[in-house]
Amino acid sequence: MDYNQAQSFINSFSRSGKKVSDLSRISRLLEAVGNPQDKLCFIHIAGTNGKGSTLEYISDILQKSGYRTGKFTSPYITHYADRIRIDSDEIDEASIAEICGFVKSRIDSDEFSQFEITMAIAMLYFLREKCDIVVLETGIGGLLDSTNVIKNPIVSVITSISLDHTAILGNTVAEIAYQKAGIIKKDCDAVLSVDNSNEARRVVREKAAEMNSTLTEVDMNDISVLETDICGNEFLYKGRKYTTSMGGIHQIYNAATAIEVCGILKDNGYNISEETIFSSIAETRVRGRIQLIKGNPDVIVDGGHNLSGVDALIAVLKKEKRPVYAALGISETKDYSEFADNLSAICEYICCVDGFSDNCVSAEVISDYLKEKCTADFMNYKDGIEKAVMLAKENNGVAVICGSLYLASAYLKNYTE
Repeated sequence: MDYNQAQSFINSFSRSGKKVSDLSRISRLLEAVGNPQDKLCFIHIAGTNGKGSTLEYISDILQKSGYRTGKFTSPYITHYADRIRIDSDEIDEASIAEICGFVKSRIDSDEFSQFEITMAIAMLYFLREKCDIVVLETGIGGLLDSTNVIKNPIVSVITSISLDHTAILGNTVAEIAYQKAGIIKKDCDAVLSVDNSNEARRVVREKAAEMNSTLTEVDMNDISVLETDICGNEFLYKGRKYTTSMGGIHQIYNAATAIEVCGILKDNGYNISEETIFSSIAETRVRGRIQLIKGNPDVIVDGGHNLSGVDALIAVLKKEKRPVYAALGISETKDYSEFADNLSAICEYICCVDGFSDNCVSAEVISDYLKEKCTADFMNYKDGIEKAVMLAKENNGVAVICGSLYLASAYLKNYTE
């Protein structure tokens, strides 16, 4: 099997497969390929927002501490291989082809999802490459997510929980928190991020108590914000000063979560220095998460698509003194009204775009909604991006590409690579 044949094999499965009520389907798949996950060590991360950034902080700390660190993220940002990495390197095409060939030889059913097949490939790759530890991000939810097939993570991490994927996870924060907290395992440590409602905290605490899990909750009283803007943050956590290179106050919360995870890792025998934690927090960047791309003009790329993600972007943009020109695209599964309302209050111009995915809201529909609120237009995403960037350049402003991870991915793939 070559790489193109491997991609065809992966794409022959449906995106999500039939709805599941337990983990038996992923268990069958992994058993067929030898249960590689049972021979690996994990940090497991679930949450609505902050999973990717928290994963990168933790992974970079582990890598700089000398541990061979696997990373499994969802979805990919610009291409398939960027979701399966070891240290700073993506899985290579030859490995994808070889492992796909092995997986294909061991299964005789099309019942699985693309995500499940990808997870099997990742687990086999991490085992073959002798990873010391794998930082594992859930796809959707937690309790019934394929990644939850792992048995005894060193620590389960719950980041910010809010309303998203309500058709799958539930219509209230409590229902969604129940799904996210499902990754907490019996007698295993867990960490809960500070940016959570009392309702979410209650659910996570109850699950931790049920599983006899020691739950570490990041405390807002331990955080002092010194400075925050699009370029990064300075803050004190438990009296020690840290900086981040990623903008937005939410990155302080993600960093504090990662710091607590590292404390648990050290208690479990991992050799991690405070200097390494400090440098990794300062240097880590994640593509497509309020990502500042310096140039003429500066461009901010953000894939946030739920209300909490929108709030984080808007909080950053409110500090911007230059005029803001946006290209906005939103997937059909999301309510565009609140995003559009908040963005219109701070933008000189919004170009509503579509064509970046097969399930995006019509650009004309969003533009019609906005026409009484701000100067808005609609066109395909390539023309819309170029217009927003052009206007920002002409008016000494900043361009913002936002509303969907698919749109952010399209920009990064077509304009920065």
